[in-house]
Amino acid sequence: MDFSVGFNQRERDRWVAIQAAAVPAGASVLDVGAGKGRYRDLFSHCDYKTQDFAQEPGTVGYYTALDYESDITAIPVPDGSFDIILCTEVLEHVPEPIRAVQEMARIVRPGGRLIMTAPLGAFLHQEPFHFYGGYTPHWYRKFLPEAGFEVVSIERNRGFFSLFGQEAQRFHTLIDPRRTWRTGWRWPLLLLLWAVTLPFCRLLLPVVAKALDDLTLEKMATIGYHVVAVRS
Repeated sequence: MDFSVGFNQRERDRWVAIQAAAVPAGASVLDVGAGKGRYRDLFSHCDYKTQDFAQEPGTVGYYTALDYESDITAIPVPDGSFDIILCTEVLEHVPEPIRAVQEMARIVRPGGRLIMTAPLGAFLHQEPFHFYGGYTPHWYRKFLPEAGFEVVSIERNRGFFSLFGQEAQRFHTLIDPRRTWRTGWRWPLLLLLWAVTLPFCRLLLPVVAKALDDLTLEKMATIGYHVVAVRS
């Protein structure tokens, strides 16, 4: 089992792998906001292309080889160019996400598929290009159909309890004595707090949280949603 801080990334990777395996060989795929091209190998059986705006500060050498370097709302390809659009953890960084979804609808063929993920709640990252806190199922159900998609599935990336367990681990990381040793006389107190909370934050809470999520006791929170939609 996987109980570490990065469960959200690993769960997302597993989900994308399942989606990729279902894509027929030779299908044309555009990875929108591809970044490092994390999923290139998963689509090695396809005609895989990449797009990104490639302007994030401090990312020299970060991006995979890009086939299209452009704004997400103006990708320079004809209508209906692709069978599959992949877009993972991008919408929170887009100033006009509704226009972005409309552009994806333009460039995927009728009957083509959109494979998308985005956070429900996210800490600041990739600044200054972080514009939205997250996206709810209601957002997808409203704006994807308006753009021309039929929503097939919306899945949570675990639930509240796993999110709580993850943040307990983050809390423990933030008070790690290797980070806090410059705090002067407070450092021994932080060291004690770190040591006392170690078994709870690193081991007990994540394990219990995963078990509680499996009981489906709530549906009020998640780290993010995984969405599949088909172009009408």
